[in-house]
Amino acid sequence: MAHPYRRRGRRKVCRFCVDPSLPLNYKHPEVLRQFLSERAKIVPRRISGNCSYHQRLLTREIKRARNVALLPFTELP
Repeated sequence: MAHPYRRRGRRKVCRFCVDPSLPLNYKHPEVLRQFLSERAKIVPRRISGNCSYHQRLLTREIKRARNVALLPFTELP
């Protein structure tokens, strides 16, 4: 019998590895917005399912988009 607290689910896969045509660039805020929480915080890779390489690129591009005002730093309640 499985442990009652252990959750077995489908392994998340990196969207950028699966679909290389998906743009990972600060000029595409609609793609980057999918990886922000309701409070405009960057979603960690254990939740998003990204590989470490693409998570680092994603973080860098989100920060760039914030600096040129394409994405918000915070969401007001």
